[in-house]
Amino acid sequence: MITKLIVRGLVAGLLAGLLAAVFAYTVGEPRIDQAIALEEAAAAAAPAAVEDTAAATHSHGAGAGDAGHSHGEEALVSRGGQRFGLFLALGLYGLAAGGLFALVHAAVRGRAGPRSEPVLALTLAAAAFVAVVLVPFVKYPANPPAVGDPGTIGRRTVLYLVAVAIGLLAVAAGVAAHRYASGAEPGVRWLVTGASVLVPVIAAWALMPRVAEVPRGFPADLLWDFRIASLGTQVVFWAGIGVLFALAARRRAPV
Repeated sequence: MITKLIVRGLVAGLLAGLLAAVFAYTVGEPRIDQAIALEEAAAAAAPAAVEDTAAATHSHGAGAGDAGHSHGEEALVSRGGQRFGLFLALGLYGLAAGGLFALVHAAVRGRAGPRSEPVLALTLAAAAFVAVVLVPFVKYPANPPAVGDPGTIGRRTVLYLVAVAIGLLAVAAGVAAHRYASGAEPGVRWLVTGASVLVPVIAAWALMPRVAEVPRGFPADLLWDFRIASLGTQVVFWAGIGVLFALAARRRAPV
């Protein structure tokens, strides 16, 4: 039975990953192209400014030739390769997430959450989205190319992983509180559950450092559109896993 459940999760995850890749390709890629165009324009303007300054201070133009070496740098992977990599990466991510999703589903089935397999699948997908995506996104939203200092990428990665861990712990605390308050009135029970999730998240966000590396002059509408597309990709992915896993469920019981 567990083998069938894992296979179901792998298939659901793979299909959800491909659906998310289609969404990201359609909605997100045009924003990435715009951000790359801005980054290339800024990179091209910088050597020109250096040349003008050098010409004004040195009649022989010393240093202008050195600045010119920054022209003609090409990306290691073409945009076509990056687009193919988008589908490959999200497909592999879907396989891994789908397998883990199936294991968690098997672990909590009959112990926590709704008794109906389809409803449990949808509930787990929503909880995973909140913990892994929404909680970190609120503090550290995604940024397009040309935003962020390459020298701080390690620090930003660690902070993001810490945010994911906080999201998982907060959701786990909410589940535990929901079970602990099982004898209370429904309104009180959900109030305790919500507080168990929000209080640690708010406290952590207040203590964790802020990352503000958006350069001045970067178009606010482009930044907003990119972040919405990034969040939308994750919505499609986790909704896809939940719906596909629920549709594949065979056993149905009252909620």
